[in-house]
Amino acid sequence: MDDFATVEIETGETTIFLRSGGSGPPVLLLHGFPQTHLMWRGVAPLLARNFAVVCADLRGYGRSGCPASAPDHAPYATRAMARDMVTVMERLGFKRFSVAGHDRGGRVAYRMALDHPDRVDRLAVLDILPTETTWERADARLALAFWPWSLLAQSEPLPERILTAVPEAIIDNALAEWGSSPNTFPAAVRAAYVDALRDPAHVHAICEEYRAAAAIDREHDRADLSNGRRIVCPLLALWSAGGPIDTWYAAESGPIALWQAWANDVQGRKLEGGHFFPEAMPEETADALGRFLTIKPGQ
Repeated sequence: MDDFATVEIETGETTIFLRSGGSGPPVLLLHGFPQTHLMWRGVAPLLARNFAVVCADLRGYGRSGCPASAPDHAPYATRAMARDMVTVMERLGFKRFSVAGHDRGGRVAYRMALDHPDRVDRLAVLDILPTETTWERADARLALAFWPWSLLAQSEPLPERILTAVPEAIIDNALAEWGSSPNTFPAAVRAAYVDALRDPAHVHAICEEYRAAAAIDREHDRADLSNGRRIVCPLLALWSAGGPIDTWYAAESGPIALWQAWANDVQGRKLEGGHFFPEAMPEETADALGRFLTIKPGQ
């Protein structure tokens, strides 16, 4: 991504670091845990051939700011993070745009589509289900396979101390256990992900984001379900072949059916490469996103 411009944007609540490149219809790419915007290093240049691509660090991650939190964790709710990104895109000159998010970034992306339907043209969610859907169905599989959901949501300072004490072990476990080849993560990328967990302020922010997901994010999701508020833009769900999203919910007709409870227009499919398929299979991921983003209304 050396050809991409780097920018820090003041949103009024925090600062957001991003890289941008290409020209055409705008698309915002959002990362997950334990990554930063660097996860899009293989996908973004391919999309930039046809789109104006923005890769941002979420608040509390990477090189973005870490605003003070609150007892209800609202400053790290996906609602606050979505608000950041709407401001960022507007400052870049994009009133309307598409957004694709992987893992935690996918949660920010679908919250953005719910809270700001006038801003989001198309939404792609990568290897996630809605937060309330996931927590409502949580069992031992989730607790063991995706330990950050329960560990990082614990009260401070326990998870903060664990992450800052052994950042290399946290990164290596996540990258190895969630279904990707070691070759997926070059040494420089692994080092960048480790470095992001060395800073106590960023580690606290990340834990606050997981605490928000276990509390206020669920409240927001439940309120939307109760009020009949739905995602009105086209939604693409991509998920890891053989992974939890692919296998755990077969009895409920799979991820597309579960997303249809939240959105009016859902399509999707599985991709090889494990949970980190955007990094393991960038060409395939870029192709799937590019095809979705270029579909004309009515097709």
